[in-house]
Amino acid sequence: MTKLIFLFSFICINIISYPQHLQTKNEIKPDWEDGYPEGCTTITVGKLASFDGSVMTSHTDDSHRTRSEFDIVPPKTFKPGTMKTLYKRVPDNSKKMPAYKFVETGKIPEAEKTFGYINTAYPCINTEQLAIGESTFGGRPELVSDKGLIDCTQLVTLMVERCSTARDAIKMAGELLGKYGWNDEGECLTIADPNEVWMFEVVGPGKDKIGAVWVAQRVPDDHISVNANASRIRQIDTSDTNNFMYSENVFSVALENGWWNPNLGPFEFCYAYADRNSLAARRREWRVFDLVAPSLKLDPNSENYPFSVKPDKPVTLEKMVEIFSDYYEGTEFDMTKNLTVTDDSGRTIISPLANPQMPYDMNKLLKINGGWGWRGERTIARWYTMYATIIQCRSWLPNEIGGLVWLAWDNVATSIYTPHYCSITKVPETSSTPGRENGFTKKSAWWAFNAMSSLAHQRWGDMRKDVRAVWEPWQKELFENQNQFEQKALELLKKDKKQAIKFITDYCYDWQVKVVDRCWLLFEELMTKYDELY
Repeated sequence: MTKLIFLFSFICINIISYPQHLQTKNEIKPDWEDGYPEGCTTITVGKLASFDGSVMTSHTDDSHRTRSEFDIVPPKTFKPGTMKTLYKRVPDNSKKMPAYKFVETGKIPEAEKTFGYINTAYPCINTEQLAIGESTFGGRPELVSDKGLIDCTQLVTLMVERCSTARDAIKMAGELLGKYGWNDEGECLTIADPNEVWMFEVVGPGKDKIGAVWVAQRVPDDHISVNANASRIRQIDTSDTNNFMYSENVFSVALENGWWNPNLGPFEFCYAYADRNSLAARRREWRVFDLVAPSLKLDPNSENYPFSVKPDKPVTLEKMVEIFSDYYEGTEFDMTKNLTVTDDSGRTIISPLANPQMPYDMNKLLKINGGWGWRGERTIARWYTMYATIIQCRSWLPNEIGGLVWLAWDNVATSIYTPHYCSITKVPETSSTPGRENGFTKKSAWWAFNAMSSLAHQRWGDMRKDVRAVWEPWQKELFENQNQFEQKALELLKKDKKQAIKFITDYCYDWQVKVVDRCWLLFEELMTKYDELY
């Protein structure tokens, strides 16, 4: 009977992991009706704010639809006159789980040469160390136009295919969007290269129009910034071309639509084209800044925070992992803080069954922290993450070694980041096998971590200790061995580039196989150890 109860609870936790607005398989409300509390978090770090001089960007692909798998796209050369077909993502509810399908929107001239890149759902880095993170903020629905050819995934792909610096990527985006049009909702891209990192925010031009409205602001070298599904850029200093770029229509569209009145105050992009109403977004902004700069004593209930802050200490990889694993534990916003029981010694403790990753229906049942939603709470670590990246771009190393993606599967709180250098030429089958959309398969890395994490949250207070006991030593080993490995790769690169890239690829490949195999074993260990406690 115990095993049957456990099996039922394990199935239920995955069933209610479907979005709240999935009323039936084919009845889905538009995303902007609920806002974007379920969307992605991206953190950027300037080179003087990081522990080693790295420029960093990052991304948690928190989604119920995007693909979990990825592969490597090599550099390509095209004949003059070749055309590139563009596609737009649209919801696809015909598969076992919610997914996207891709509908052709049109064609544009292909570049003569393209760079190779790591092809995650949003391509994350190319062979020139151009790296990108993403976070949706939605914006005004009336700005969306079906006339454009380019959506967010296509724009990111074009950037990594054609550009080697963040500034070039932003300039190219402006040119292509002006000519071919943006057909998506409001998006933020955090774009990094070995020297600097920018936040690029873009919305549509308005119904039935071609073009886009956009602005980009540079993160100071000694600062850290964050986007968590809300527009962050406020005033634009038009005289500061080193730190701001923007579309020609950024002011005029707001004026024409009555979204900005110069007589009432200065233009602010985030209020003209979006809003700052999402507590789910603002709380994450506060938490990121508070974890790196507690000396600022920022108010967790503020509507606005600085665009970027100087961290109290240089930001390490370990600190980035800590932030992305966070669910407000120890703060007043910890949703488990009142879920208490009396233990055998008579002490009042948080129940080992208390789960900080409670899905929608459980959240409603317990009426925790205002519930889930656009104006409710949400944590940085989430149970529906497809993959997460922390990316280092380093100017003092050759591109083959300098560009490094640390990638984790599923919920970062129960996962481990492993290395994927921008020069690798292959990934294991478990990395490239489609996960969610086709249903459960042991061939998918994402399913390994999703299954283990879903199980661990059945008795989080105890199981999380077993999970961290496995991953923390390996995470420490990977970070501590990084310099030694890269030194060997650098020496080999000077002698034989082909062999060096094989050496780098094999290292990343072997670690990925190792962690996926260990994850399945960990799942079995948790099942066995806690079988009688469900």
